[in-house]
Amino acid sequence: MPLRVELKPFERIVIGQSVIINSASRTCFLVDGEVPILREQDTITAETADTTAKRLYLCVQTMYLKNDPEPNRTACLGLLDELVREIPDCRDVIAVVAELVSKGLLYKALKEIRKLIKRAPEPSMV
Repeated sequence: MPLRVELKPFERIVIGQSVIINSASRTCFLVDGEVPILREQDTITAETADTTAKRLYLCVQTMYLKNDPEPNRTACLGLLDELVREIPDCRDVIAVVAELVSKGLLYKALKEIRKLIKRAPEPSMV
């Protein structure tokens, strides 16, 4: 079943490794097929990944969008271990993320990591 996507003027969406930028008017289109999709508002860049939770999100986001989890699996596991030390009261969510990543359910893992981002300590200002 195709995914219906509506974009606001000048909104961006990442489909696979391509970024689509809408024109000046609202647009609706259908995406048919198995391809990773993220709205720009749901992406994190290397510059904005300033906490361990955000670095984990960026790592899993890369795994998801490139559709190739293996090159980043070790980094992902290291970040999960680091998060257990930083926010031990979130062990249950971290365990869910680890399980989703191991099963290849990366989009669902991203949704769970958003919960961790809200609970993670803010970066220190030096």
